[in-house]
Amino acid sequence: VGLMMPPEKYLCKQLHKAMDGIGTDEETLIEVLAPQTNEEVKKIVDCYEQMYDRPLAEHLCSETSGSFRRLLTMIIVGARDPQGTVDADLAVEQANQLYNAGEGKLGTDEEVFYKILAHSSFDQLELVFEEYKKLSGQTIEQAMKHELSGELYDALSAIVECVQMAPHFFAKRLHKAMDGAGTDDATLIRIIISRSEIDLQNVKDEYEQMYNKTLLSAVRNECSGDYKRALCALIGGA
Repeated sequence: VGLMMPPEKYLCKQLHKAMDGIGTDEETLIEVLAPQTNEEVKKIVDCYEQMYDRPLAEHLCSETSGSFRRLLTMIIVGARDPQGTVDADLAVEQANQLYNAGEGKLGTDEEVFYKILAHSSFDQLELVFEEYKKLSGQTIEQAMKHELSGELYDALSAIVECVQMAPHFFAKRLHKAMDGAGTDDATLIRIIISRSEIDLQNVKDEYEQMYNKTLLSAVRNECSGDYKRALCALIGGA
């Protein structure tokens, strides 16, 4: 079914499913929203309200809480600077702010982390992370692992991965969906469909490099029937 609809419509269905009923699937919310540019987010937000007659922000706020909720809200209101917005002096300042909010003090000021990571363009964040490494000697991931936890950590580390190398993030998620007993079909379908028009070829290359087998062969082993044929056709055509 996902193959028959525009990507944003499909992602809206996935977001709704992640929040519908009892409990919330935070992993799906993170995976769908963390990599999006402002333009992509706007399409999703408009489409969601059209489909469900309810603003996405309102639904998210009712299903999440704390810093995690504030981060997701910032992403969907389009707070991120446009791609290509880069300021080297500001990057040094932001790296300092992150250091002082985490490693450089007792306790952690979460707000500084989610504001910078939700506001700055991905190009700007790349610079910020480089400056952070120079300043601290640690990567931003290492610092966040010590300073943050729970859903906020998961969401911010997903943003960091998507800034540095989105295909790596998705290859890891695909592997996790097929690893061990049983297959997480929903994640498998969602990633392959949602990345098919963006960077699926890069995700395939990264998957093969990381796991020493092709994504196509992994999906062939894990899936069956029409669903297997549809996914293999998408992967083969990427």
